[in-house]
Amino acid sequence: MEKSHQSKKHSVNTSNFIDIWSVQCGECFKWRLIPTQEEFEEISSTFAEDPFVCSKKPGISCGDPADIEYDDSRTWVIEKPNLPKTPAGFKRRMVMRKDLSKMDCYYDTPNGKRLRSLAEVARFLDKHPEYQNNDVLVSDFSFTPPKIMEDTLPKKV
Repeated sequence: MEKSHQSKKHSVNTSNFIDIWSVQCGECFKWRLIPTQEEFEEISSTFAEDPFVCSKKPGISCGDPADIEYDDSRTWVIEKPNLPKTPAGFKRRMVMRKDLSKMDCYYDTPNGKRLRSLAEVARFLDKHPEYQNNDVLVSDFSFTPPKIMEDTLPKKV
């Protein structure tokens, strides 16, 4: 998704991992923190059909101050909408490259194996049919990295 008023962003801390999950309200455009990656992925997986609005967060309305401001105090990255929600037991990880050029995505499996491509996911599911029996499909995975918002990257000295 291009940078828009209904974008979803994460911030990246100095260790190059995402440390804050947030979404932007489709009505007032304020940023709302999402407490966990799992909750963020739930919102993200249906974002195009069901955009986030402040009233979806308990006790919050568009009249309340933003939870976080978009600025260059941290590096922000933006996800495409409607990425599949990570299957139960798996963990989607995104790591910024040291040169800040892009993020790499991978999945940790329940048995500790790291998957770096859809081909690896397919091989893993072939070797572990117990996950297929739980309705885990290759299409449940996305290695599409978020876009780094260059205006928030640290200034080079």
